[in-house]
Amino acid sequence: MTGITQTVESRSKTNKLRRSRRTEGSTHARLRGWAITPWLFLIVPLGLLVVFTYIPVVNMFWYSVTDWNGLSKVKNFVGLSNYSEVFVRPELFRVFAVSLYYLGGSIIQMALALYFATILSFSTRFKNLFKGILFFPYLINGVSIAFVFLYFFQPGGTLDSVLAMVGAGGAKSQWLGNPDLVNFSLAGTSIWRYMGLNFVLFLGAIQSIPGGIYEAAELDGATRWHQFRYIIAPSIKPIISLSFILAISGSLAVFEIPFIMLQGANGSATFVIQTVNLAFKYNKVGLASAMAVILLIIILVITWVQRRLVPDREVDLT
Repeated sequence: MTGITQTVESRSKTNKLRRSRRTEGSTHARLRGWAITPWLFLIVPLGLLVVFTYIPVVNMFWYSVTDWNGLSKVKNFVGLSNYSEVFVRPELFRVFAVSLYYLGGSIIQMALALYFATILSFSTRFKNLFKGILFFPYLINGVSIAFVFLYFFQPGGTLDSVLAMVGAGGAKSQWLGNPDLVNFSLAGTSIWRYMGLNFVLFLGAIQSIPGGIYEAAELDGATRWHQFRYIIAPSIKPIISLSFILAISGSLAVFEIPFIMLQGANGSATFVIQTVNLAFKYNKVGLASAMAVILLIIILVITWVQRRLVPDREVDLT
């Protein structure tokens, strides 16, 4: 009987050990499954990112050292001759002066967006309505905006009519036909269109500040200006820095609005428009690719310098 009892107990221990091993094995399998699952969801977006971003960028670097015209099957290697041609032709870099108009417009845009975001972050009547009005232009397609503002700026159009109503104008102005006014007009269009993006970024950052800090500041006699200067501005400094980076890169890479409205005429051509014309109008894809690489390097360098000069630091307001 003792032997039988020991045999039963040993078998029971063996079965328990097997069950525990099976349980551990199934647990490890589930953990491996959970570890693999996120990568399964990332396969499609990563594949699209590689196909539509990284592969074209690599091809752009390859085209920049060839004399490809965009049509021929032959791509002759020419080394850095395309880059040297860009630097010996000052007219290719002269269009960067147009970017200064958009950079100035971006600074105005950021100031307006920060102003409205600060006001609408406090108790204001109809603030949800104003939020929608300010953000709505960013949702409109760029082509639609370009055609709307073509009518807005045409001689005797909407802008001239409004100015005549308030006594600020009377004669028909060439807002898009005058080289001295065209870039101001196009930069103003960009301000109207993109202010909503910065507005949402600033508003979200401001609303993330704990409300108790404002209450403590009011008890200490702080005005709205003091709250903005010592509470809001320091706490959203990373967002301001990000917006400034986007403003610089966007000003250098302006394309949509001036191309659709004027196709770069009357002195409105930007560096990107000139690059596109070289590639698709004059069939100089190699030279255009070199210009695109130079623009990419310029943006990366400016971004690096800006991050060095204004590094992000954690803000402690408590």
